Amino acid sequence: MAAIKLMSDSVSRAISDVALGSALAALLDGADIALSVKELDGGTLVRINDAFAALLGRPKDDILGRGDADLWPPALRSALRSAENEALSRRVASAADLKLDFDGKTREWRVLRMPLLLGAEAPTHLVTLWLDRTADRRRETQLQAALVQLEQQQQANEALRREMRGGALRDSVTGLSTQAHFDDQLRREVDLSQRELREFALVAIAIDPPNDTERAHGAVARTRVAEALGRLLRSNTRVMDASCHFDGDRFGILLSGVGLATAHSRMEQLRRQCATQIVVYQGHDIGFTVSMGVASFPHTASSREEVVQACDAALAQAQQRGGNCVVLASIKFDPS
Repeated sequence: MAAIKLMSDSVSRAISDVALGSALAALLDGADIALSVKELDGGTLVRINDAFAALLGRPKDDILGRGDADLWPPALRSALRSAENEALSRRVASAADLKLDFDGKTREWRVLRMPLLLGAEAPTHLVTLWLDRTADRRRETQLQAALVQLEQQQQANEALRREMRGGALRDSVTGLSTQAHFDDQLRREVDLSQRELREFALVAIAIDPPNDTERAHGAVARTRVAEALGRLLRSNTRVMDASCHFDGDRFGILLSGVGLATAHSRMEQLRRQCATQIVVYQGHDIGFTVSMGVASFPHTASSREEVVQACDAALAQAQQRGGNCVVLASIKFDPS
Protein backbone atom coordinates (compact mmCIF):
# COMPACT_ATOMS: atom_id res chain seq x y z
CA MET A 1 0.00 0.00 0.00
CA ALA A 2 1.42 3.39 -1.04
CA ALA A 3 0.48 5.01 2.28
CA ILE A 4 2.70 2.62 4.25
CA LYS A 5 5.74 3.53 2.18
CA LEU A 6 5.13 7.20 3.00
CA MET A 7 5.26 6.46 6.71
CA SER A 8 8.96 6.13 7.36
CA ASP A 9 11.37 7.59 9.81
CA SER A 10 11.29 10.86 7.87
CA VAL A 11 7.69 11.35 9.00
CA SER A 12 8.93 12.12 12.47
CA ARG A 13 10.96 15.02 11.14
CA ALA A 14 8.07 16.13 8.95
CA ILE A 15 5.82 16.57 11.96
CA SER A 16 8.16 19.13 13.51
CA ASP A 17 9.18 20.77 10.22
CA VAL A 18 6.39 23.02 8.91
CA ALA A 19 7.51 23.04 5.27
CA LEU A 20 8.11 19.29 5.10
CA GLY A 21 4.87 18.57 6.96
CA SER A 22 2.92 20.68 4.51
CA ALA A 23 4.53 18.88 1.60
CA LEU A 24 3.58 15.51 3.09
CA ALA A 25 -0.01 16.66 3.60
CA ALA A 26 -0.22 17.89 0.00
CA LEU A 27 1.23 14.63 -1.28
CA LEU A 28 -1.40 12.63 0.59
CA ASP A 29 -4.14 14.94 -0.68
CA GLY A 30 -3.04 14.07 -4.20
CA ALA A 31 -3.33 10.39 -3.36
CA ASP A 32 -6.79 11.00 -1.81
CA ILE A 33 -5.51 9.82 1.60
CA ALA A 34 -6.70 11.65 4.71
CA LEU A 35 -3.99 12.54 7.25
CA SER A 36 -4.35 13.42 10.90
CA VAL A 37 -1.68 13.85 13.59
CA LYS A 38 -2.83 13.75 17.19
CA GLU A 39 -0.74 15.01 20.10
CA LEU A 40 -1.23 12.35 22.73
CA ASP A 41 -0.54 14.55 25.74
CA GLY A 42 -3.46 16.86 25.03
CA GLY A 43 -5.47 14.50 22.81
CA THR A 44 -5.88 17.19 20.13
CA LEU A 45 -5.12 17.25 16.43
CA VAL A 46 -2.05 19.29 15.52
CA ARG A 47 -1.92 18.59 11.78
CA ILE A 48 -4.45 17.48 9.14
CA ASN A 49 -4.72 17.71 5.38
CA ASP A 50 -7.59 18.77 3.15
CA ALA A 51 -8.70 15.16 2.63
CA PHE A 52 -9.21 14.71 6.37
CA ALA A 53 -11.18 17.95 6.57
CA ALA A 54 -13.37 16.66 3.76
CA LEU A 55 -13.82 13.38 5.66
CA LEU A 56 -15.30 15.28 8.62
CA GLY A 57 -17.05 17.83 6.43
CA ARG A 58 -15.62 20.76 8.38
CA PRO A 59 -13.06 23.51 7.69
CA LYS A 60 -9.49 22.74 8.70
CA ASP A 61 -9.36 25.66 11.14
CA ASP A 62 -12.42 24.25 12.88
CA ILE A 63 -10.70 20.87 13.36
CA LEU A 64 -7.16 21.70 14.45
CA GLY A 65 -6.74 21.85 18.21
CA ARG A 66 -9.84 19.81 18.87
CA GLY A 67 -10.13 16.35 20.44
CA ASP A 68 -12.25 13.30 19.70
CA ALA A 69 -15.15 14.54 21.82
CA ASP A 70 -15.50 17.58 19.57
CA LEU A 71 -15.11 15.74 16.27
CA TRP A 72 -16.71 12.31 16.41
CA PRO A 73 -20.18 11.12 17.42
CA PRO A 74 -20.29 9.16 20.70
CA ALA A 75 -21.01 5.87 18.93
CA LEU A 76 -17.73 6.14 16.99
CA ARG A 77 -15.43 7.46 19.69
CA SER A 78 -15.15 4.21 21.64
CA ALA A 79 -14.29 2.19 18.51
CA LEU A 80 -11.67 4.73 17.40
CA ARG A 81 -10.14 4.97 20.90
CA SER A 82 -9.88 1.17 21.13
CA ALA A 83 -8.05 0.96 17.79
CA GLU A 84 -5.71 3.79 18.75
CA ASN A 85 -4.85 2.21 22.10
CA GLU A 86 -3.97 -1.06 20.38
CA ALA A 87 -1.66 0.73 17.94
CA LEU A 88 0.01 2.66 20.79
CA SER A 89 0.56 -0.47 22.86
CA ARG A 90 2.30 -2.20 19.95
CA ARG A 91 4.39 0.88 19.06
CA VAL A 92 4.48 -0.15 15.42
CA ALA A 93 2.45 0.83 12.39
CA SER A 94 -0.73 -1.20 12.11
CA ALA A 95 -3.53 -1.27 9.56
CA ALA A 96 -7.17 -2.22 9.97
CA ASP A 97 -10.45 -1.99 8.10
CA LEU A 98 -13.10 0.29 9.55
CA LYS A 99 -16.71 0.99 8.61
CA LEU A 100 -18.07 4.36 9.68
CA ASP A 101 -21.68 5.46 9.76
CA PHE A 102 -21.06 9.16 9.84
CA ASP A 103 -23.09 12.16 8.76
CA GLY A 104 -25.81 9.91 7.30
CA LYS A 105 -23.38 7.98 5.11
CA THR A 106 -21.72 4.60 5.47
CA ARG A 107 -18.12 4.54 4.28
CA GLU A 108 -15.42 1.90 4.52
CA TRP A 109 -11.82 2.77 5.22
CA ARG A 110 -8.39 1.19 5.36
CA VAL A 111 -6.84 2.92 8.36
CA LEU A 112 -3.08 3.01 9.07
CA ARG A 113 -1.98 4.18 12.53
CA MET A 114 1.63 4.92 13.43
CA PRO A 115 2.85 6.01 16.87
CA LEU A 116 5.71 8.59 16.82
CA LEU A 117 8.26 8.93 19.60
CA LEU A 118 9.93 12.17 18.49
CA GLY A 119 12.91 11.50 20.74
CA ALA A 120 10.88 10.49 23.81
CA GLU A 121 10.70 7.09 25.43
CA ALA A 122 6.93 6.85 24.97
CA PRO A 123 4.87 7.82 21.89
CA THR A 124 4.12 11.52 21.75
CA HIS A 125 2.02 11.65 18.59
CA LEU A 126 -0.22 9.31 16.63
CA VAL A 127 -0.31 9.61 12.85
CA THR A 128 -3.41 8.21 11.18
CA LEU A 129 -3.89 7.74 7.46
CA TRP A 130 -7.35 7.11 6.06
CA LEU A 131 -7.77 5.45 2.66
CA ASP A 132 -11.39 5.46 1.45
CA ARG A 133 -12.26 1.94 0.24
CA THR A 134 -16.01 2.56 -0.13
CA ALA A 135 -15.97 2.54 -3.93
CA ASP A 136 -13.75 -0.55 -3.98
CA ARG A 137 -16.03 -2.38 -1.57
CA ARG A 138 -19.08 -1.33 -3.60
CA ARG A 139 -17.46 -2.68 -6.75
CA GLU A 140 -16.57 -5.91 -4.96
CA THR A 141 -20.15 -6.24 -3.71
CA GLN A 142 -21.51 -5.55 -7.18
CA LEU A 143 -19.10 -8.07 -8.67
CA GLN A 144 -20.11 -10.68 -6.11
CA ALA A 145 -23.78 -10.00 -6.79
CA ALA A 146 -23.14 -10.26 -10.52
CA LEU A 147 -21.34 -13.58 -10.04
CA VAL A 148 -24.21 -14.92 -7.92
CA GLN A 149 -26.71 -13.74 -10.52
CA LEU A 150 -24.64 -15.34 -13.29
CA GLU A 151 -24.50 -18.63 -11.40
CA GLN A 152 -28.26 -18.53 -10.82
CA GLN A 153 -28.81 -17.82 -14.50
CA GLN A 154 -26.56 -20.72 -15.47
CA GLN A 155 -28.49 -23.01 -13.15
CA ALA A 156 -31.78 -21.78 -14.62
CA ASN A 157 -30.46 -22.33 -18.14
CA GLU A 158 -29.31 -25.83 -17.25
CA ALA A 159 -32.71 -26.62 -15.73
CA LEU A 160 -34.35 -25.29 -18.88
CA ARG A 161 -32.08 -27.42 -21.05
CA ARG A 162 -32.93 -30.50 -18.97
CA GLU A 163 -36.61 -29.65 -19.22
CA MET A 164 -36.34 -29.20 -22.98
CA ARG A 165 -34.44 -32.48 -23.33
CA GLY A 166 -37.06 -34.19 -21.19
CA GLY A 167 -39.81 -32.56 -23.23
CA ALA A 168 -38.25 -33.85 -26.44
CA LEU A 169 -38.26 -37.38 -25.01
CA ARG A 170 -41.76 -37.30 -23.50
CA ASP A 171 -45.20 -37.06 -25.00
CA SER A 172 -47.02 -33.96 -23.72
CA VAL A 173 -50.40 -35.70 -23.35
CA THR A 174 -49.45 -38.95 -21.59
CA GLY A 175 -45.95 -38.33 -20.23
CA LEU A 176 -44.75 -41.48 -22.00
CA SER A 177 -41.75 -41.76 -24.32
CA THR A 178 -42.03 -40.34 -27.81
CA GLN A 179 -41.69 -42.72 -30.73
CA ALA A 180 -38.14 -41.58 -31.56
CA HIS A 181 -36.97 -42.24 -28.01
CA PHE A 182 -38.83 -45.55 -27.86
CA ASP A 183 -37.20 -46.68 -31.12
CA ASP A 184 -33.77 -45.94 -29.66
CA GLN A 185 -34.58 -48.01 -26.58
CA LEU A 186 -35.83 -50.84 -28.78
CA ARG A 187 -32.59 -50.86 -30.79
CA ARG A 188 -30.54 -51.04 -27.60
CA GLU A 189 -32.71 -53.86 -26.26
CA VAL A 190 -32.26 -55.86 -29.47
CA ASP A 191 -28.48 -55.40 -29.32
CA LEU A 192 -28.39 -56.38 -25.66
CA SER A 193 -30.55 -59.45 -26.22
CA GLN A 194 -28.42 -60.62 -29.15
CA ARG A 195 -25.19 -60.25 -27.15
CA GLU A 196 -26.48 -61.86 -23.96
CA LEU A 197 -28.85 -64.38 -25.61
CA ARG A 198 -31.83 -63.23 -23.60
CA GLU A 199 -35.43 -62.41 -24.48
CA PHE A 200 -37.72 -59.41 -24.31
CA ALA A 201 -41.34 -58.71 -25.24
CA LEU A 202 -42.84 -55.96 -27.35
CA VAL A 203 -46.50 -54.97 -27.00
CA ALA A 204 -48.59 -52.90 -29.42
CA ILE A 205 -51.70 -51.32 -27.90
CA ALA A 206 -54.64 -49.53 -29.49
CA ILE A 207 -57.54 -47.88 -27.74
CA ASP A 208 -60.74 -49.46 -29.03
CA PRO A 209 -63.32 -47.31 -30.87
CA PRO A 210 -65.16 -44.85 -28.57
CA ASN A 211 -68.41 -45.79 -26.90
CA ASP A 212 -71.50 -43.61 -27.16
CA THR A 213 -70.71 -41.54 -24.07
CA GLU A 214 -67.19 -40.78 -25.24
CA ARG A 215 -68.34 -40.06 -28.77
CA ALA A 216 -70.82 -37.51 -27.46
CA HIS A 217 -68.02 -35.48 -25.91
CA GLY A 218 -65.69 -35.51 -28.92
CA ALA A 219 -61.92 -35.17 -29.13
CA VAL A 220 -61.42 -33.78 -25.63
CA ALA A 221 -62.91 -36.91 -24.08
CA ARG A 222 -60.62 -39.04 -26.26
CA THR A 223 -57.63 -37.07 -24.94
CA ARG A 224 -58.75 -37.78 -21.37
CA VAL A 225 -58.88 -41.50 -22.20
CA ALA A 226 -55.32 -41.32 -23.62
CA GLU A 227 -54.14 -39.57 -20.44
CA ALA A 228 -55.74 -42.28 -18.29
CA LEU A 229 -54.10 -45.04 -20.32
CA GLY A 230 -50.75 -43.27 -20.01
CA ARG A 231 -51.10 -43.30 -16.24
CA LEU A 232 -51.90 -47.02 -16.25
CA LEU A 233 -48.90 -47.80 -18.46
CA ARG A 234 -46.55 -45.82 -16.20
CA SER A 235 -47.81 -47.65 -13.12
CA ASN A 236 -47.56 -51.10 -14.75
CA THR A 237 -44.01 -50.87 -16.10
CA ARG A 238 -40.71 -51.27 -14.33
CA VAL A 239 -37.71 -48.95 -14.46
CA MET A 240 -36.02 -51.14 -17.08
CA ASP A 241 -39.16 -51.21 -19.25
CA ALA A 242 -40.36 -48.49 -21.62
CA SER A 243 -43.81 -47.31 -22.61
CA CYS A 244 -44.63 -45.07 -25.54
CA HIS A 245 -47.44 -43.04 -27.06
CA PHE A 246 -46.93 -43.34 -30.80
CA ASP A 247 -49.80 -41.13 -31.95
CA GLY A 248 -53.55 -40.86 -31.52
CA ASP A 249 -54.83 -44.19 -30.19
CA ARG A 250 -51.58 -46.17 -30.60
CA PHE A 251 -49.28 -47.08 -27.71
CA GLY A 252 -46.42 -49.49 -27.12
CA ILE A 253 -44.58 -51.24 -24.30
CA LEU A 254 -41.10 -52.75 -24.20
CA LEU A 255 -40.70 -55.39 -21.47
CA SER A 256 -37.02 -56.01 -20.87
CA GLY A 257 -35.94 -59.59 -20.09
CA VAL A 258 -39.52 -60.89 -20.22
CA GLY A 259 -40.72 -63.94 -22.19
CA LEU A 260 -43.95 -64.37 -24.10
CA ALA A 261 -45.89 -66.14 -21.33
CA THR A 262 -45.02 -63.57 -18.66
CA ALA A 263 -45.75 -60.71 -21.05
CA HIS A 264 -49.16 -62.20 -21.84
CA SER A 265 -50.01 -62.52 -18.15
CA ARG A 266 -49.02 -58.92 -17.40
CA MET A 267 -50.85 -57.51 -20.42
CA GLU A 268 -54.00 -59.46 -19.61
CA GLN A 269 -53.96 -57.88 -16.18
CA LEU A 270 -53.48 -54.44 -17.76
CA ARG A 271 -56.36 -55.10 -20.19
CA ARG A 272 -58.69 -55.82 -17.26
CA GLN A 273 -57.57 -52.64 -15.50
CA CYS A 274 -58.39 -50.61 -18.61
CA ALA A 275 -61.82 -52.21 -18.91
CA THR A 276 -62.69 -51.22 -15.35
CA GLN A 277 -61.06 -47.79 -15.44
CA ILE A 278 -63.49 -44.87 -15.27
CA VAL A 279 -62.57 -41.52 -16.81
CA VAL A 280 -64.68 -38.64 -15.51
CA TYR A 281 -65.28 -35.77 -17.91
CA GLN A 282 -67.81 -32.98 -17.29
CA GLY A 283 -69.59 -35.13 -14.74
CA HIS A 284 -69.88 -38.14 -17.05
CA ASP A 285 -68.15 -41.51 -16.61
CA ILE A 286 -66.35 -42.60 -19.76
CA GLY A 287 -65.12 -46.18 -19.93
CA PHE A 288 -62.70 -47.58 -22.49
CA THR A 289 -61.08 -50.83 -23.58
CA VAL A 290 -57.90 -51.67 -25.45
CA SER A 291 -56.62 -54.23 -27.93
CA MET A 292 -53.11 -55.65 -27.56
CA GLY A 293 -50.68 -57.60 -29.68
CA VAL A 294 -47.68 -59.24 -27.98
CA ALA A 295 -44.50 -60.49 -29.66
CA SER A 296 -41.24 -61.69 -28.19
CA PHE A 297 -37.62 -61.70 -29.23
CA PRO A 298 -36.20 -64.10 -30.36
CA HIS A 299 -39.12 -66.57 -30.17
CA THR A 300 -41.48 -64.81 -32.58
CA ALA A 301 -38.89 -62.71 -34.45
CA SER A 302 -35.13 -62.51 -34.90
CA SER A 303 -34.67 -58.82 -35.76
CA ARG A 304 -36.05 -55.44 -34.73
CA GLU A 305 -38.11 -55.14 -37.92
CA GLU A 306 -39.56 -58.62 -37.53
CA VAL A 307 -40.57 -58.17 -33.91
CA VAL A 308 -42.35 -54.90 -34.77
CA GLN A 309 -44.18 -56.58 -37.68
CA ALA A 310 -45.16 -59.56 -35.51
CA CYS A 311 -46.45 -57.24 -32.84
CA ASP A 312 -48.54 -55.19 -35.30
CA ALA A 313 -49.96 -58.37 -36.87
CA ALA A 314 -51.03 -59.68 -33.45
CA LEU A 315 -52.67 -56.30 -32.66
CA ALA A 316 -54.58 -56.43 -35.96
CA GLN A 317 -55.92 -59.86 -35.01
CA ALA A 318 -57.06 -58.53 -31.62
CA GLN A 319 -58.93 -55.68 -33.31
CA GLN A 320 -60.50 -58.08 -35.81
CA ARG A 321 -61.83 -60.10 -32.87
CA GLY A 322 -63.75 -57.06 -31.69
CA GLY A 323 -61.16 -55.55 -29.35
CA ASN A 324 -60.74 -55.76 -25.60
CA CYS A 325 -58.43 -58.76 -25.91
CA VAL A 326 -54.74 -59.75 -25.98
CA VAL A 327 -53.35 -61.75 -28.93
CA LEU A 328 -49.92 -63.39 -28.97
CA ALA A 329 -47.78 -63.47 -32.08
CA SER A 330 -47.08 -66.92 -33.51
CA ILE A 331 -43.87 -68.54 -32.31
CA LYS A 332 -41.40 -68.87 -35.16
CA PHE A 333 -40.52 -72.47 -36.00
CA ASP A 334 -36.98 -73.18 -37.17
CA PRO A 335 -36.85 -76.60 -38.99
CA SER A 336 -33.10 -76.81 -38.47
